Parts: sequence; structure tokens; C-alpha cells
Amino acid sequence: MIDQEKVREGVRLILEGIGEDVNREGLVETPDRIARMYSELMAGMEDDAGVHLSKRFHVDRNEMVLEKDITFYSMCEHHMLPFYGKAHVAYIPNGTVVGLSKIARTVEVYARRLQLQEQLTAQVADAFMEHLKPQGVMVMVEAEHMCMTMRGIKKPGSKTVTMAARGIFEGNADLQNTFYQMVR
Repeated sequence: MIDQEKVREGVRLILEGIGEDVNREGLVETPDRIARMYSELMAGMEDDAGVHLSKRFHVDRNEMVLEKDITFYSMCEHHMLPFYGKAHVAYIPNGTVVGLSKIARTVEVYARRLQLQEQLTAQVADAFMEHLKPQGVMVMVEAEHMCMTMRGIKKPGSKTVTMAARGIFEGNADLQNTFYQMVR
């Protein structure tokens, strides 16, 4: 559970720390706005991917399912700055599939946390393997990191790409190539 009062106090301390007047008209409500914002942005801290992946439907064929270009927004745990982009999730069923919205909801569960992109990619893949139990899953995440854009090296437009393969996708170049072709 997000402790909004602690967030408000932390924001007040940051404002004071950078030399701002916390009583200035434009800043008086800022701590409260940011506390509400963090409750929304970190909602995944209280969410369980297993809930979203529990509603399944029987299928007669076990052919690859791909949901691509799932837009997500997350926050880097190193700088608490946003990173955002697209996730692509494919899996080969093992007799059951989930509704397409549940794939995107699973990405959201993990994106709505302080996060590393590498970890987000692996968590989505692992959640599918644990809860849906497909023959295999492959996840690719492409994101732009504001810590690379706004500060430090300052390289807007650069993208970080991470990939996780589980089950029959691991070490299977043909399946991986099919995934890459479908994503592009």
C-alpha cells in the first residue's frame, strides 16, 4: 500500500532541498498531486499477474499467439525517471489461451513498479510460464529511458531492447526468428 503522507513529506523535502519555497502558489498542492500520481504509477506493487492469467480458454491447436506493440510506461528504479516503449509477448499454448487484454494487463502489472527493463522483460516471461504454463514464451521490450535522454549522456531517441525466451523458445532459432519476423 502506498503511504501517501510519506510521499507528500518526501516531495516537500525535495522541494526544500533544491531551494524552492513549498508555500509558493504553484507548489502548495504539488506534494499531494505527486502522492496521487505515485499511487497510480506504482499500482503494480499491489497487483498479481496470476489473477489476470487465471481466466483461460480451451484451444484445439497450439499455434503461436503474439500480442505486439503493447505500449507501457514504467519508472527506472535507479533514477526514478520514466522509461516507456513497446512490449511484444508471444507464447505457444499448451491447450489453453488467455484473453488478449490479459497479455497487456500482465505487462502493466510489472511496468507499474519501480523497475529495470531487464527485470520487467524477465518477470513477464516468468509470469506466463508460472501461471499459464504454455509450451514456451518469448518477450521483447523496446524502451526509451529518460535517464538517458534528460540527464547523463543526453541521447534522446536511443532505445534499449531486451528479450527473454522460456520453454521451447529457448535455443530454438526457428521459433525465435518467426517471433522476430512477426514483431517487425
